[in-house]
Amino acid sequence: MSKLYINGGKRLSGEVTVQGAKNSALPILAATVLCDGESVIHNCPKLSDVTASVRILEHLGCICKREGDTLIVDSRNISCFDIPDSLMREMRSSIVLLGAISARMGRAKLCSPGGCELGPRPIDLHVSALKKLGLIIDESYGCLDCKTNDCLKGTEIHLAFPSVGATENIILAAATAKGRTVIHNAAREPEICDLQNFINSAGGCVCGAGTGTVVIDGVSKLHGAEHTVIPDRIVAATYLAAAAMTRGKILLKNIEQPHLISVLTYFSEMGCVLQVKNKSVLLEAPQKLSRFFEIQTMVYPGFPTDAGPILVAMATLSNGSSMFVENIFENRYNYVGELRRLGAKIKLADRVAVIDGVERLSGARVDSTDLRGGAALVLAGLAADGLTVVDKIHHIDRGYENIENVLTNLGADIVRKEV
Repeated sequence: MSKLYINGGKRLSGEVTVQGAKNSALPILAATVLCDGESVIHNCPKLSDVTASVRILEHLGCICKREGDTLIVDSRNISCFDIPDSLMREMRSSIVLLGAISARMGRAKLCSPGGCELGPRPIDLHVSALKKLGLIIDESYGCLDCKTNDCLKGTEIHLAFPSVGATENIILAAATAKGRTVIHNAAREPEICDLQNFINSAGGCVCGAGTGTVVIDGVSKLHGAEHTVIPDRIVAATYLAAAAMTRGKILLKNIEQPHLISVLTYFSEMGCVLQVKNKSVLLEAPQKLSRFFEIQTMVYPGFPTDAGPILVAMATLSNGSSMFVENIFENRYNYVGELRRLGAKIKLADRVAVIDGVERLSGARVDSTDLRGGAALVLAGLAADGLTVVDKIHHIDRGYENIENVLTNLGADIVRKEV
């Protein structure tokens, strides 16, 4: 079991090139299942979730090879349609493979996925949408046993909620279905656009990603493609916050500014000076962070739920009281109790958190509760007095590539130890 040991209080300064987006890489890797050929995925981050996805692809019969930040997937000889329970439990987004496997093999058998416990994230939207495409699904004993009578067929699908995962699953299933599929109330996240771009480069015909209506005209098959994954906007926000909380200065390279607007607004509100140029952003922190008045998480292009723990951590050291409202996941505040161990003053009432800024945090032993909550604890530890030990960091490894190395290069005193 690994732990992070952080001697806080160091002012962080330097440059970071932002890694590829986890939430983009995973559905793109699922899309390689549809490709009759070799796909080359650049800027593919080295994460435990990506490793789990590769293991699933190899189980299905793909040949995968990594060269630096490039992952090469040869899907020509896929022969399996099932994913073992042990692999499904490693990551929540494994459910996105349901549409791709069903479309490629005409069969799919998956068990309930794992991942962070952030409250109910039902796959009902995925299942009902795929049924409309003609997938026959038997739900028994916690597993989905799926088959098609002939082939999947395009249709109109109205999502009750703009679910990112459901939108991706429908796009993957419909890419090689017969006819046209139209998704209404589709998720608009940049990761959907990235998936569209990969599928189209592989010979697909998808348009409308980034809007509420996505249209997929099915093609007979996809071929291999070369693609570069977009930068991770949540990782970018995390490293900006690391500099902000330590009164530092950081230059982030490889960003997409439009993807970060909803987050950068609050960095400015809290007193950080930002200079955005081309694909970079320079942040200089104030001596004391100002509070933010109120943040509410919303679907894109609103404030992202994944960035919530990051801004809450920043607010613990701000001048005044901030209010944060979580509208997406009901159990997103599991990390708050651990922040309190570091001296944070946070009051919770249902989906609302009120954060009263304190002068300083103090090091303590804390447990990472989930991916972004774990990142928030690391941020707090960087700014705290004394030693902070963050346990259960396997959650953090799901979304951050070598987080301790990146922070060390910025001047942090942080080491990973196996205990």
